[in-house]
Amino acid sequence: MPRSIIAALQIGSLPDGKAATLEQILSYETAISESGASLVVMPEALLGGYPKGERFGTQLGYRLPEGREAFARYHANAIDVPGTETEALAALSARTGADLVIGVIERSGHSLYCTALFFTPQAGLAGKHRKLMPTGTERLIWAQGDGSTLPVIEGRAGRLGTAICWENYMPLLRTAMYAKGVDIWCAPTVDERDMWQATMRHVACEGRCFVVSACQVQDSPAQLGTQVENWPQDRPLINGGSVIVSPLGEVLAGPLLGERGLLSAEIDTAELARARYDFDVTGHYSRPDVFELTVDEREKAGVRFI
Repeated sequence: MPRSIIAALQIGSLPDGKAATLEQILSYETAISESGASLVVMPEALLGGYPKGERFGTQLGYRLPEGREAFARYHANAIDVPGTETEALAALSARTGADLVIGVIERSGHSLYCTALFFTPQAGLAGKHRKLMPTGTERLIWAQGDGSTLPVIEGRAGRLGTAICWENYMPLLRTAMYAKGVDIWCAPTVDERDMWQATMRHVACEGRCFVVSACQVQDSPAQLGTQVENWPQDRPLINGGSVIVSPLGEVLAGPLLGERGLLSAEIDTAELARARYDFDVTGHYSRPDVFELTVDEREKAGVRFI
């Protein structure tokens, strides 16, 4: 099989909103083209923003008016899928020849989803995955996805699948995606912790797949000119940590910490068969006579008109 270059673009949402953030993404067109990357993965909630530290005016049992105003602003900064931003990203994919996987805040009616979008040079917007389980207080602002958005996309470098941030800790989701034959596991995140690096190596080794994790990088509150409760003013809000890992859990590039940039590595998907020789988690190393997983991929609409 031919070798490919895969990459993570480590940048962060800009305080000026989605238009400025989109321009920042597009400014990396030359770098993407010159890298020769077949795939570029971008962080969670890059378009739309990850409002770290925001309370949205909520205490248990009641919500304050200022929280409703904060949500209204956040809703306005989300993107429609498809929409203006997806058209620009599809064009970027076509011009650079790279498949793109990017984390966005998707607006659907008055609900918001933490979503990963897939773009290919041929198809443009080729698929999406909505985060199944927002973590902790993310549930205040993001709805839950369902099983209808668990795609595996045929990309230039291999079969692409995704899990967003702490979805990577959901063993049954991982199993479902492994069973779909993912070659390159794309993990948009905002988790900067050292433990995340261990998680990415585990997923790669367990799934015997390449892993690309792209994390946001955000300046400190002092640099941003804001206040974040119980957060040191001189500490970055999100410090990056994008990483690329082999199917045997070896780090191929990264982690990239505290800076913006394009992190890349050359891979050969012929390594996948060699890696699965002694461990194929949903193949010869499974025990279907003992364990069985059922995945419901039907769309679950709250209202159906028949």
